[in-house]
Amino acid sequence: MAKKSKRQGAATPAIAAATAAGIVFETRSYEHDPAAPSYGEEAAEALGVPPEQVFKTLVAEVDGALTVAVVPVSASLDLKALASAVGGKRATMADPAMAERTTGYVRGGISPLGQRKQLPTVLDASAEEFATICVSAGRRGLEIELAPSDLAKLTNAVVASVARG
Repeated sequence: MAKKSKRQGAATPAIAAATAAGIVFETRSYEHDPAAPSYGEEAAEALGVPPEQVFKTLVAEVDGALTVAVVPVSASLDLKALASAVGGKRATMADPAMAERTTGYVRGGISPLGQRKQLPTVLDASAEEFATICVSAGRRGLEIELAPSDLAKLTNAVVASVARG
């Protein structure tokens, strides 16, 4: 069962970053099932939010540089579109251990906010269809709901169509 609350303090670096920025957001938590096949789809179902409105944070390498893509959990990342969005030629998914070390978060809980090292970020343009979207708040079972424009501003994201399907 999902819990919805106003600010729950600085429980994670992502929540601390949102709080420090003074933006309007809500944290939403649910009981994470370690056996769930998809972290993002689990979050959407537990929170009662359409999967198109819950976004996953993926770390890729574009021409050797780590780059973050934020795409709906109902879609996959178009690596060619990601490379193009940041002026690169070729993109591949990053090694999960490298993504965890660089962001400071564990896989399934990587947030675009409050990363150990802020990486270039691309937010899928479909986010603009919603007043708010949910992204990981920095751990499995915890999401932050905020306006896509606030997420783009806090991460200095490029907004581009990088999701498919």
